[in-house]
Amino acid sequence: MVAPSAQTRVENAWWKTRKFKRFYKNIKMLILVTGGAGFIGSHLCEVLLDQGHRVYCMDNYTTGSMDNLSGILHHPKLTLMYHDVTVEKELAFRADQIYHLACPASPKDYQSDPIKTLMTSFLGTRNMLEYAKKVGARILFTSTSEVYGDPLVSPQQEEYWGNVNPIGIRSCYDEGKRVAETMMMDYHRHAGVDTRIARIFNTYGPRLRSTDGRVVSNFIVQALENQPLTVYGDGEQTRSFCFIRDQVRGLITLMNTSPYHLPINIGNPEEISIRQMAEKIIQLTGSSSVLVTLDLPQDDPRQRKPDISRAKNILDWTPEVNLEEGLQETIAYFRNKVK
Repeated sequence: MVAPSAQTRVENAWWKTRKFKRFYKNIKMLILVTGGAGFIGSHLCEVLLDQGHRVYCMDNYTTGSMDNLSGILHHPKLTLMYHDVTVEKELAFRADQIYHLACPASPKDYQSDPIKTLMTSFLGTRNMLEYAKKVGARILFTSTSEVYGDPLVSPQQEEYWGNVNPIGIRSCYDEGKRVAETMMMDYHRHAGVDTRIARIFNTYGPRLRSTDGRVVSNFIVQALENQPLTVYGDGEQTRSFCFIRDQVRGLITLMNTSPYHLPINIGNPEEISIRQMAEKIIQLTGSSSVLVTLDLPQDDPRQRKPDISRAKNILDWTPEVNLEEGLQETIAYFRNKVK
């Protein structure tokens, strides 16, 4: 049996039938990725293209970059779209799946224009949900571990409601993602939209921007330049870092798993303190850098560690790349960038 084109599938809606499920793995789809030129989005677009899908990469290039797409720019199944998700737009194609990643993710970026950050999560998600409802697409939203705020429990399970300061300097991102999750659930319950919610924990790897202010890129660039590594607070606050390949594999697995609409943590439970991370990066780079401490930013979480039981049980997903292996690959990437 020959599968129909993506547009024909949408118009006939036959992919919703039991008959379709027998052929699902052999059918290529039309997939929209918002924030597709960003760190995670560009890696995701590459994998989806490699799987044979037609990919529409939407980005306004606030934090995304054409450089991230250099390996796939001329791919015959890639279409680039310059667009801001907060602006309503009549799309001239019908997607089967939507990966909604668009939003600045580092504190430096999202705090530079907090109102825009909040609107990206709120209006952007609403616009993508309306489009998903119209064309019958499945939509996956990348939420964040930041919805747990400065958690009072560890590890963080999806049932934990979090400890978020609603009026703090980070709340434009934290509360924006929380309200977006609310919209995802309400569009599912009241409009029948097929939704997925991934709560992703600190992701790192090649294509992190050297100036985005995230801890891994900061430390690696400082170490390669033999500059002091800036540690905020006492450095005993912890994070759990997930390598980009594991993260993308988790997102694709969640998108293509039987209906499950509640949030799922996608992260690596290998917990490490920020001070230990700095020391490890100095060791792996062979740097002569030393550590310097600065004041801890407002509302900076003291602990982050995902409980991934739900991902294990529902998705059969666990991270495969350990921290040292992932850091070595990331450092190699930055060695070519930092001259």
